[in-house]
Amino acid sequence: MLTAAASLVGTVAWSGDPLSLPLAFAFPALWALSPSRIVAALVSGGYFLAASRGLPQGVANFYSSDLWPGLLLWFGASLAFVAVHTVLWTSRPSGKRAARYGLAALLMAVPPFGIVGWAHPLTAAGALLPGWGWFGLATAATGLVTMTTRVWPAAAVVLGGAWLWSVASWTDPSPPKGWKGVDLELGQSLGRDVKLEQHHDLIATVRRAAGEGASIVVLPESALGFWTPTVERLWRAELRGVDVTVIAGSAIVDPQGYDNVMIAISATRGDILYRERMPVPVSMWQPWLAWTGQDGGARAHFFANPVVELGGRRIAPLICYEQLILWPVLQSMLHAPEVIVATGNGWWTAGTSIATIQKASAEAWARLFGIPLVTAFNL
Repeated sequence: MLTAAASLVGTVAWSGDPLSLPLAFAFPALWALSPSRIVAALVSGGYFLAASRGLPQGVANFYSSDLWPGLLLWFGASLAFVAVHTVLWTSRPSGKRAARYGLAALLMAVPPFGIVGWAHPLTAAGALLPGWGWFGLATAATGLVTMTTRVWPAAAVVLGGAWLWSVASWTDPSPPKGWKGVDLELGQSLGRDVKLEQHHDLIATVRRAAGEGASIVVLPESALGFWTPTVERLWRAELRGVDVTVIAGSAIVDPQGYDNVMIAISATRGDILYRERMPVPVSMWQPWLAWTGQDGGARAHFFANPVVELGGRRIAPLICYEQLILWPVLQSMLHAPEVIVATGNGWWTAGTSIATIQKASAEAWARLFGIPLVTAFNL
């Protein structure tokens, strides 16, 4: 029953609606109610696998394969979450159990375990306490830990009241004035097969947005394909006479591998704005290649460039996978950004809720810290 309840919590909380995220606060109570370490492992596995249920289909879409590789990766990714919560589970009540859950939550928030720290309940802080910032995060963390103690029913009532208040007063975060995020529906051709015609279509989209008053236009991850001098010259020439700056996803390739980046382009310059801190493990980030003396894969810049500046504003950039885990967001928030820019190329998520979960997570963080949000996704 506990495992079934945890699976239900994982399914509903991580459905892609930011206001459903607070249901994840039930997970620590179910973990604490487990009568044995084995049951705690089953509860943890049920929650994580349900929350990440879109992964098998997503992997199958990405590699054009059957579900088996995705299923193996799905179960493999759950091992860290299950192992941490199983090892730290204890039958001792109250204080010791709460401390151990707090440690488990911390471990799943930062590397190395945080690299696969999806479905972290703290993501729901913004849906519970919008605008509370760091104090709201600390309050939510306290609520999470309290859910593992004997007073969890009282904590659940308080958290439920905050949830209802948030639902009644919720407003979606919006972009700053003059900023516009552009969603695309170009499927897997974006980033993999960016031809000259597609560049011209994207430039026309940017020019239309500029004509409607946008001074900064954000395009999805991988929108430009590979960043080369030829691509830079094309865009700068086509933007001549248009007072607009474009933030667009691209890849910079060298003999050792590549960087997944955001590029800032205008008529006068084209610069690397941001290098992704945490690319998708396995499909992009493949550290074992370097360990075995091979080349290839995306580089992870981990704690580099948590904020960047553009037009006098501090930006917290989040590319795709970074929206699903905690530490990139929290590291950026330490630098008091003025806007969050969240992009993704989610064509491979067709038939799953992964892309909507990414957007919901970004919205929750933006609401927690009261920061404008600009999103741009390709599906």
